[in-house]
Amino acid sequence: YIAHAFMTPNDPYYVYQWHMPLINMPTAWDQSTGTGVVVAIIDCGVAYETYGSFTQAPDLAGTIFVAGYDYVNNDSHPDDDCAHGTHVCGTVAQTTNNSLGVTGVAFNCSIMPVKVLDASGNGTYTAIANGITFAANNGAKVINMSLGGTSTSSTLQNAVIYAYNQGVTIVCAAGNLGTSVANYPAAYTQCISVSAIRYDKTKASYS
Repeated sequence: YIAHAFMTPNDPYYVYQWHMPLINMPTAWDQSTGTGVVVAIIDCGVAYETYGSFTQAPDLAGTIFVAGYDYVNNDSHPDDDCAHGTHVCGTVAQTTNNSLGVTGVAFNCSIMPVKVLDASGNGTYTAIANGITFAANNGAKVINMSLGGTSTSSTLQNAVIYAYNQGVTIVCAAGNLGTSVANYPAAYTQCISVSAIRYDKTKASYS
């Protein structure tokens, strides 16, 4: 039998990312770092480029991006004007082993930014459904939606079913209302619904 060292990123704030060892990331990184997988971040955009008044986030400089879309402004520049999408993107694929900031879960995957939420963090179900369909039609293997609403919708559900039938893994936030009822789209059976826990493995009060 031969043992080997687990990967330890050199990002200075990795030591504060208590959730990484909790989900066994050091072991998982020895199997895969996400290479070849496209992850769509359906949110309020991502600070992925320097364009107009927008600037690329420094710790996304080494992250791989593929073309996305902005369903709020109806253009091909899904830039982030509320910071939430960039935070989510960093969680998934922050540039890693660059001696800067923190590390991402699947830092060698490709990110597809899809903007469906406006600067205040709100968006229509129609925009979200369009974003889901766009991601499924353009090569996304994983869709992340850290968003949700309390009402169901056939438009939203049909888009989720479409992506699921295309073989897309759909991951959604259960919600931050502190109830036992998941928001939509997390409540749909085609989605993986994710709740939040604390460092001590107990459920967060707001989750």
